[in-house]
Formats: sequence, C-alpha cells, structure tokens
Amino acid sequence: MESQVRGGTRWKRFALVMVPSVAATAAVGVALAQGALAASFSVSGQSFKVTAEHLDGKGFSQYGGIDVGYAELKGDAKTVHPVAISSFKSADITGMCQSVVTPDIPVLGSVSLMLKAGGGGTPVHAENLYLDVADLDADATFKNIDIGVAAKDASKGPAIKSGENIKENGFAQQADRAILDNVKQKAWATTAGTFKLSGLSMRLYNGVKECY
Repeated sequence: MESQVRGGTRWKRFALVMVPSVAATAAVGVALAQGALAASFSVSGQSFKVTAEHLDGKGFSQYGGIDVGYAELKGDAKTVHPVAISSFKSADITGMCQSVVTPDIPVLGSVSLMLKAGGGGTPVHAENLYLDVADLDADATFKNIDIGVAAKDASKGPAIKSGENIKENGFAQQADRAILDNVKQKAWATTAGTFKLSGLSMRLYNGVKECY
C-alpha cells in the first residue's frame, strides 16, 4: 500500500495530539526534575531549521514524545517541548541545509551557523536516524504504511531509544519506506548511529541567515 501526502503538514499539531495534554507535559517535566524519569539528554535552548531537497528513508516509525531542555541560552531553567519523533533505519538525504541563529552576542549581535551537505551528487547517509520535530512541511509518499499502531509495537523503524520520554501505548505510525521532497522542518534534536555528510560546508554569518 502506498500513501501520498501533498502540501504542508503541520506536525506540531500532530505531536500535540499524540501527547495527552499540556498538563501531562508539565507533569513529565516535574517528574524529570525530581529524577523520576530518565532523559536521553537535555536539548539546548535553541531550536534549529533543516531543509532537504529529497529524503529517502527505509524502516520508518513516528510517535509522539517530549524533549526536555534549557529554557534559555543562560541559566539552568528547564522546559519541555512536545515533539513528533521520526525515526529511520537508514536514510539518504539530498541537498540538506541546517541552520541555527544565536542572538544577542555582545558586540556582534546575532550570529548564524549554516551547514550544507549532500549537494554534490552524493547524498548524506544516516543509519538509525531520529528526528525530534516541532514543525514539518513536505511532499511525502509512504509505502506499506500502518497508521494507529501502539508506539511500542512500531517495529518497522529502529527501536525506541533508551531514556526516550514517550507513551509506549500511544499513537504511532510506521512504513517500510518514506520518501519526502521539499522538506522544511524545525527540530529540537537529531541523533544517529552513523551520519555521513558528503560535501560538508559549514559557515558562520553575521546577522540572521537561515535555510528558510
């Protein structure tokens, strides 16, 4: 079975559906602060943007989760972010761009970091890739998709990471293959067992310069 999605998909709303409620999100944050739950790592106080011309992923799973991180660039205050966790056993990414803006640097003001890779004919390749996404727009095609499985039973993608904050019986979907074109996303974290960046270019810019 092949399912095709055209146009923008607001995964932030989708993630919020998968997380029971704002109150539950707050409760998880309290539990983490008290040491009752483990977190894989604390995300920074900055989200980042990623674009890709084409992503071809095999072994896809997606489920709701919560990232815990620092509320600001200064201090140790913590906050929580509901996310849609997209995972792939393997993925090839063509024309990838990643950007993050650090504001309010003394004297300099805002400084942007931009990374590009996979644009010279050899795609970026990742194994056991996890994307913690807040917003996503793309044209997507899914092959052999299952919608509405329990997160703990989503076996087509890589295993749920140890310490990940999810509801194991919560809503998930999975597919043998996911193909995404014209990708634009805001994310809080990306992790991978292997991340090979062909044709890597990294630049710093004064001011605000983002992938989109």
